[in-house]
Amino acid sequence: MAVTFQKRQKEMKRLEKQREKAERRAQKRLANRAQKQLPTDVATPAGDESAAQSDPNLPDSTPQN
Repeated sequence: MAVTFQKRQKEMKRLEKQREKAERRAQKRLANRAQKQLPTDVATPAGDESAAQSDPNLPDSTPQN
């Protein structure tokens, strides 16, 4: 009867390791996605002109008469 218990313990340990490994992969995947999205979040969107208007070094887009 001890063999059955040992087999069950071994199977439970294997399943636990499998779950932990899947969790580590998921966390790594999320970290990689966040790292890839970071540069795009920092950049100013193309439609946002407020940043361009507040910079005095940029030429004014309105025509002056």
